[in-house]
Amino acid sequence: MNPDDPAQLCLSGSLLLADPSLQESVFHRTVLLLTEHRHDHGAHGYILNRPTGRNTGYFLAAPEFRPLAKIPVYNGGPVSTEQLTFASLAWLKSTGSLTWHTHLTREDAASRLAAGETVRAFVGYAGWAEGQLESEIKRRSWITCKPTPEILADDIAGSLWTSLLKGMGPWYHLLSKMPDDPGLN
Repeated sequence: MNPDDPAQLCLSGSLLLADPSLQESVFHRTVLLLTEHRHDHGAHGYILNRPTGRNTGYFLAAPEFRPLAKIPVYNGGPVSTEQLTFASLAWLKSTGSLTWHTHLTREDAASRLAAGETVRAFVGYAGWAEGQLESEIKRRSWITCKPTPEILADDIAGSLWTSLLKGMGPWYHLLSKMPDDPGLN
């Protein structure tokens, strides 16, 4: 296996940061967590920096969802936008890594929330067919990086893309300052 070949990488658990040149409105300056990736099956993930400004209680008013009413809802991506999915995220200090669980039941979400994990709800998700993500990475539409604990903070969602890029080094710091329309620079 050649680790420099995007077609042979397993990127599950990685973050995808949209390159500034990616102007597609859904993905413009997004930070995605890849929850599943296999080069021979495609990829699946959720946008982490597109809060809807609503909580779960706005969408699910039934009494059994009251314990989850304050969970923030994010636009997870352009696929299956009629579905609401619960996911938990936790940072393991001992290993310096992120763990996640998706497609949680109502009971699982409540249990993980009670255990101190970050629980979010996502409307939709981002998905790629076999080879599609690898092709986009080769075209440099996405910048891959490892997760950091800051992705768990709800209050920095609007600046998460910039913050992560700045932390990746001088070149990426410059990219983070690129205007939406480089022609206006």
